[in-house]
Amino acid sequence: MASFQSPITMRSSALLETSCGYLLQELQMIWDEVGEDQFEREKVLLDLEQECLDVYRRKVDRANISRARLHQELAESEAEFTHLLLSLGERSLPGRPEKMTGTLKEQLDSITPALREMRLRKEERVNQFRAVQAQIQKISAEIAGLSEYDDSSTNVIVNENDLSLKKLEEYQIELQGLHNEKNDRLQRVEKYIDAVRSLSATLGMESSMIITKVHPSLSELFGISKNISDNILAKLNSTVESLEEEKQKRLEKLHQLGKALTNLWNLMGTPYNDRRKFSHVTSLLSVSSAEVSEPGSLTHNIIEQAEAEVKRLDQLKASKMQELFLKKQKELEDICNNSHMEIPSQSEMDKITSLLNSGEIDHADLLTSMDEQISRAKEEASSRKVIMEKVERWMLARDEERWLEEYSMDENRYSVSRGAHRNLRRAERARVTVKKIPALVDSLFAMTKSWEEERKKVFLYDEVPLLAMLEEYNMARQEREEEKQRQREKKKVQSQVVVEQENVFGSRPGSSNRRIPNRSLNGSFSNANPLNRRISMGIQQLGTYSINSATQGISFIKEGRKVQEQKKFARFGHASHFRDETASVVSTFSGPLSP
Repeated sequence: MASFQSPITMRSSALLETSCGYLLQELQMIWDEVGEDQFEREKVLLDLEQECLDVYRRKVDRANISRARLHQELAESEAEFTHLLLSLGERSLPGRPEKMTGTLKEQLDSITPALREMRLRKEERVNQFRAVQAQIQKISAEIAGLSEYDDSSTNVIVNENDLSLKKLEEYQIELQGLHNEKNDRLQRVEKYIDAVRSLSATLGMESSMIITKVHPSLSELFGISKNISDNILAKLNSTVESLEEEKQKRLEKLHQLGKALTNLWNLMGTPYNDRRKFSHVTSLLSVSSAEVSEPGSLTHNIIEQAEAEVKRLDQLKASKMQELFLKKQKELEDICNNSHMEIPSQSEMDKITSLLNSGEIDHADLLTSMDEQISRAKEEASSRKVIMEKVERWMLARDEERWLEEYSMDENRYSVSRGAHRNLRRAERARVTVKKIPALVDSLFAMTKSWEEERKKVFLYDEVPLLAMLEEYNMARQEREEEKQRQREKKKVQSQVVVEQENVFGSRPGSSNRRIPNRSLNGSFSNANPLNRRISMGIQQLGTYSINSATQGISFIKEGRKVQEQKKFARFGHASHFRDETASVVSTFSGPLSP
């Protein structure tokens, strides 16, 4: 037991001494028995000693080599461990001591598990990097439109010098950004595809052929992932724009056709049942391109049908254009006649009709021109409405004025006869109306002048300036008033002459009670009052509303007044005709004489 407890070196030397001494004694006994020379003995002993040293040296060298190898392994393990820590971005491994103690084998045994764990972590981290980078490359290839991309992750090169979580997070953020971009591109592609399908349905086109022409992967029939590259997005955008342009072009064409149809229908009075066949065309007149989405609403077939209908109506319109033109001409003339405006000359209308028959003038332009003339005529008639109402009141008042004058000159107006009371009431109303004429004429003067200043043109009434008519009327009215005043003065003078004659010759018996019969009064009304008849005739001629007729009326008034003056001077110049003068005075007196 003591030999097992002793150190290894002591056991080795004791063993060496025991075994070697025994063998050396045995060798001495052999040499003694043989009689070996001492020199040979020394030489053999030296060889034995050298061989022992060589054996020890070899053992020591092997031990040194093994120790150096352990040192190298330990250093390499520590270096690899440190590199793994740095590449994984970690400072230390939990559970591993910071400082190494013990023998080399103990140190190596203590670092081996930690190194093994770090290698597993590295392998896992590399797989994570490879997966993320493979996804990045795949999505990047899809975005770039590289359909030949190999989905294998073996060609992904991972930088093992930087496997930190921070770097992995950067790759994940990049991958998430690519996922978002991919989803956005897919949404844009789907949006473009939906737009193509909607536009194609509206235009009556085959959407699948258009989409496949852009790229086969966009069609669901091929079953491959959609190409979402910039080039495909640009092609889709261009396709949608071209379809929208075609849609806008067709809609504008239908707008033109719809307007043409509406105009032709309105011109020719097309019934509702015939218009309903193309209601889908006219319903597009008030909508924009963005509002049109009904499938098949803008097909070539619809446009061709509308063009054919417009062509048919154009041919029909040519045959009815003369009738339409005459109808509008009649409408224009009615507007002008109702408002007493100037009507276009017949020669101008005949010229237009000849151009229409010869085909040298466009039908639409002609009707548009007529519509514009009608619109202008309506507008001017509207501006003349208030003035025309006052003119009508003035005309009616003039009629009442003429009737009142004739009624005042009738000697039998107070007689008891049928309808006399109605004439009396009408005369009272006529007097009230006649009193309003001056104010009405002044108002017409002001309104007409204002209208002419605003319009920079003359206000014509049946081709006669209204202001001239009003001025003529005022002059005639003033002359009538002056003539009435002179007649009153003349009657007054003649009455005085009769009184003087009676005083000179004396009154006849019973003459003061004698009443002049109605027959002589009627005779004096018809024979001895030419001035009043001429005034009435002048007023009646003014009723034709022309300057020439008004001038003739005034001339008649002046002529009657001149003849009356001549008669008066002739009567007063001859004293021998006092009795005739007295009879003339009596005959010109209007109204019954009081007894």
